[in-house]
Amino acid sequence: MKNVASFIVILLFSVVGYSQNGPKIEFAAPDNTIDYGKISKSDNGVRSFDFKNTGNAPLLITSAESTLSSIVVTKPAAAIMPGQQGKIDVKYNMAAGPIRKTITVETNAVNYPEGRVALKIKGEVL
Repeated sequence: MKNVASFIVILLFSVVGYSQNGPKIEFAAPDNTIDYGKISKSDNGVRSFDFKNTGNAPLLITSAESTLSSIVVTKPAAAIMPGQQGKIDVKYNMAAGPIRKTITVETNAVNYPEGRVALKIKGEVL
């Protein structure tokens, strides 16, 4: 009986320790990836990563950038309050060929290591 009580106490402390308070970011795109598919150069190249703050504190997007100058990223300037939605717009320059790019988003979200989220775009420009 003493062992069972000890186990329950340890279990409760573990659950409390692992529960995360703070902002949490959840993206609508599966695997945080947007597939452009096969598109023509006449497409405007703009797609949006929709997300929601599922945490209990304001979510801040501190930076959103790509290592390539061929991608323009627009992030929300204001904090996203708990339960609210936001979007990060990505504009690809539509150079012919395959698209396989990553955008790094830095946030104060507690559900990603160091608040960094990798967003991906893929497809092919014909």
